[in-house]
Amino acid sequence: MIKNYLKTAFRNLWKNKTYSFLNIFGLAVGIACAGFIFLWVEDELNYNHNNCKLEQLYQVLENQAYDGKTYTFSSTPGLLAPTMKEEIPGIKNTCRFTWDRYTLFSLGDKALYERGFYADSSVFSMFTLPFVQGKKENAFNQLHSLVISEKMAKKFFPQDAVHSDEKNIIGKTLKVDNKEEYVISGVMKDLPENSSIQFDWLAPFKVYLDKNDWLLNWGNNGIQTFVELDKQANAQALNKKLDGYIKSKDTSAVAQPFLFCMNDWRLRNKFVEGKNAGGRIQYVRMFSIIAWIILLIGCINFMNLATARSEKRAREVGVRKVLGAGKRILIGQFIGEAIFMSFISVALSVLMMFLILPFFNTVVVKHLSVGLNNPIHIFSLIAVGLICGLVAGSYPALYLSSFNPIWVFKGLKIKGSAPVFIRKGLVILQFTISIVLIIGTIIIYQQIQHIKNRELGYNKNNLIQTGLRGDMQKNYAVIKHDLLQSGYVENIALSNLNQLYMGSSTNDFRWEGKDPAKKILITQDYITPEYLSTTGIKIKQGRDFHPIASTDSLGVIINETLANMIGKDPVGKILFRDTSATGSIPYIIVGVTKDFVFGDMYGKADPLVFMCYPEDNFGYMYIRIKPEVNIEKAVAKIETTIKNNNPGYPFNYVFVDDEFNKQFKSEMLIGKLSRVFALLAIIIS
Repeated sequence: MIKNYLKTAFRNLWKNKTYSFLNIFGLAVGIACAGFIFLWVEDELNYNHNNCKLEQLYQVLENQAYDGKTYTFSSTPGLLAPTMKEEIPGIKNTCRFTWDRYTLFSLGDKALYERGFYADSSVFSMFTLPFVQGKKENAFNQLHSLVISEKMAKKFFPQDAVHSDEKNIIGKTLKVDNKEEYVISGVMKDLPENSSIQFDWLAPFKVYLDKNDWLLNWGNNGIQTFVELDKQANAQALNKKLDGYIKSKDTSAVAQPFLFCMNDWRLRNKFVEGKNAGGRIQYVRMFSIIAWIILLIGCINFMNLATARSEKRAREVGVRKVLGAGKRILIGQFIGEAIFMSFISVALSVLMMFLILPFFNTVVVKHLSVGLNNPIHIFSLIAVGLICGLVAGSYPALYLSSFNPIWVFKGLKIKGSAPVFIRKGLVILQFTISIVLIIGTIIIYQQIQHIKNRELGYNKNNLIQTGLRGDMQKNYAVIKHDLLQSGYVENIALSNLNQLYMGSSTNDFRWEGKDPAKKILITQDYITPEYLSTTGIKIKQGRDFHPIASTDSLGVIINETLANMIGKDPVGKILFRDTSATGSIPYIIVGVTKDFVFGDMYGKADPLVFMCYPEDNFGYMYIRIKPEVNIEKAVAKIETTIKNNNPGYPFNYVFVDDEFNKQFKSEMLIGKLSRVFALLAIIIS
């Protein structure tokens, strides 16, 4: 009987090629679209699963309340990690990380910037970092030790097979920042792309700590802290112990530390008023729903095509009923045919995915694979085939099996208006879903464009940002003179902070009339006098800094937000800064800038103070290229000038407008995917 059903199914497919093609292809496109989404979702959900201790690893975050608003920071005191391990039961291990940095490594004539961290040696026991050379137990026995990734090893030692014992690179050296020689003590496997922490080198944290003893103060936050809990430890109970822990060490501290599980680092890393408010998990849920909606559209399309040509199979149903076939047998036959066609669609969808996957990976910036060797993927494909077959074939099977053979053989029209209404309802549902997807896509696009095109308060175009390395700050005057004389550069300046992020804040400032009990978090940046004119930040009131920085060493420029807090006509007023190290220092407010966007691209500007210190340790150089010149020639001239005055350091730079657009990487990805899947939903319909 099954053999007969299969023959009938093949005969119907071959006899109705156009119908079969439309049905199979439409469902295949839907399954392929859903497959792409589920691959992306799977990759997101599997973030950090390379770590064996995933459930035991936590990052310490801090809630800090200022002026009635709670901020969440990942920066912590340098003393927190060792003290927690010693004093709090349930914490098995701790590890300190610096912020990731691109550091110059050189070997002979080869010099490259590589991304990495200074970290405690406990990093190797807490995190899963398999070694291919060396031993993790003694990786940091020497102060100037270096553990590098396979990828980095191949860049500097391409002639050596990293896995070969005969060509072991352990003991070889790399020069760091053109200064100290570091000994390679280990080579680890490259980290998977879906890991929240990415690096190509690790060096002992003590090297960093010896150069930054300010970290030994409980009031200074400057590094990341990670902890490993005992298996039986309860994170919520430990959070209660951490409540007020930093304040017990420093009574002036406002930070409230808490544990943040590694499982949530990728998908639930958004905090509002000190409480978790989701994050990327919202996108995962949204696209999971879209995947099932696209599958549903494909199934509805299948139903419509099947019921639309029902009368062509009416005689077959009539003959089978006369020959004794019951309703159950007919339902089984038609559902079986639907499942058969569904599995053909699954096979075709897999072929589509293999062909289109390189393009999809480019769009989502991942390296996903269909992974047919993964049992979960095979099971999922079988499940999708069965579900689609059952859903798509259920109504046509029930409808076709209900035909009355007498009416069929008399050639009379099949009675009942219900099928027509159901078909129309399904069509309306299809296009309603498609329209909703289109509207959602338009809304997402408009939101992104609104934020990208909002008034920023500075000019991001033709503005180059480069990190200060080597002797760039020492030779700043010469570099500035040469670039301004080149004819390509309009202006140049230095800043301690990245203009897009800022990031350095304090509550040490006060002014006349400020409530002493009120703590206000104020961002502070040290700049050279040309910074505001270089970046295009506008002065609203007062003046810019004097061209000779030392003249304005006790002058500050504030933004509108802070000016509104201080009161009317703030120019000329005194802004005090109280610290334990320097006491109370009075600064004169010489100017007020218009608010500009930094940090939160969607929010309002935080209060901000610019200071003009002539000898500060700056972090970034900003170069404004003239609008009428050739960009490529200008960049080449800038590179030559900086290299001449800072030999031994490759010139790395970014355009500020490109960095600004990267802030919306996730939103732009969501927008692209939404447009693609909305279009495909319409095509399937």
